[in-house]
Amino acid sequence: MIQFILNNQLIKTDKPASTTLLDFVRYDENLRGTKIGCREGDCGACTILIGTIKDGKLEYMSATSCLTPLPNIQGKHVVTVEGLNLPDKLNQAQQAMVDCSGTQCGFCTPGFVNSMCGFALTCSEPTLENAISAIDGNICRCTGYKTIERASAQLATKLVSKDQNDSMAWLVNNEFVPDYFLDIEERIKAIQTPFVISAHAEIQNISSNSQIPIGGGTDLYVQKHDDLHEYDLDYLFDRSELNGITFNGNRCILKSSATVTDLMENARLLETIPNWYKHLKLLSSTPIRNIATIAGNIANGSPIGDFTIILLAMKAQLTLNNRANVSRKVMLKDFYLGYKQLDKKADEIITEIAFDLPVNETQFNFEKVCKRQYLDIASVNSAISISTNGNNITEAHASMGGVGPIPKYLTKTGEFLLNKSITVPVIKEAEQILQTELSPISDARGTEAYKRLLGRQLFFAHFITLFPEIIKMEDLI
Repeated sequence: MIQFILNNQLIKTDKPASTTLLDFVRYDENLRGTKIGCREGDCGACTILIGTIKDGKLEYMSATSCLTPLPNIQGKHVVTVEGLNLPDKLNQAQQAMVDCSGTQCGFCTPGFVNSMCGFALTCSEPTLENAISAIDGNICRCTGYKTIERASAQLATKLVSKDQNDSMAWLVNNEFVPDYFLDIEERIKAIQTPFVISAHAEIQNISSNSQIPIGGGTDLYVQKHDDLHEYDLDYLFDRSELNGITFNGNRCILKSSATVTDLMENARLLETIPNWYKHLKLLSSTPIRNIATIAGNIANGSPIGDFTIILLAMKAQLTLNNRANVSRKVMLKDFYLGYKQLDKKADEIITEIAFDLPVNETQFNFEKVCKRQYLDIASVNSAISISTNGNNITEAHASMGGVGPIPKYLTKTGEFLLNKSITVPVIKEAEQILQTELSPISDARGTEAYKRLLGRQLFFAHFITLFPEIIKMEDLI
């Protein structure tokens, strides 16, 4: 039995665990404001809010309900657009959309309103930039976005005086959310019945041979949406032993169900890695980052998985556990054996991902090219971690995606750069070696020649970005 609060109502359901939240709210609860669009997490028409108790406090996030399995909202608060309605007037997000003519056909509007209300619930800095970032997972085919941006700006202006010490009461009093929100935290805490999908999984903390492990669902529900109803799924998203980010000296240890947002908001990572927030903003969109797990990105084995490329350059090491609770470690660069072929047995899951933080004379950079800035898969992406002593390279680790059947760790390129000086001739020669490691194919994201060109440009971009006083664009191109 799965229990959660849907808007203002306690829900208890024994629907199949593979049911998506989108289908449940539309077809079982007849809440049709949540729209069916792409069913792949791209359009944002199905965006809802999920409230979760973290460290004793209720926190909200936006999520794509088309990719959210019901077990992942056990003991949480789910908010659809109907649950944001005030008794006799529009809430501030709805009113802003009306005032600024932010809607035409209206199909996308519920998703935008939910994202905007999510911003009101979570923001501590109500700037226009942050308000627009909150809707980066929503697509509109009609308005050209400027009217929606103006609505977001109006909302941000009204949030400037938000009381951060008693934010929920302030939001209710100022007509951002209805007053039932005031009681939700205590009602959520009263749901004290943790559920078990698999007794085997509970005992061993691992999936059985017949089970498919699933985290946030952002890959699996895209690839196998219709098939998942026939599978025995092992839900990992909310397991405490698989969540969290810790540090052992300079070593960062990610539990497998840590999300991209978890990393994006981690104070230590933000402080240690310049442009960390900017790099991760290039990964999908806010609703996807909120539920996409790092292990899922790795285990999906996509040749252009953004976080996989980042972690390859950081020399990440994986810990895998089997159903007998026996663990082993494997370097991420050795994990990919071929297209979608992994050094992972059927009864193993990834439990940890560890890497060293770039400190002292080590620098990191990530680059990505895609057809639109957000919510898109890369044509080619690349990362580099490079250590120097003065002008000499003491260690270099580079990776590239979209240029072969697996996420590519550039072994030969890194070996060539070792003990070399950072000069234009050296980087040009390294790029020639890089080309021998690439094996792109022509597909919907570009021709082979185009991808090789992107590989070259992104490799050069690393050095232009990290060493601007030494390497100039005009000297390389």
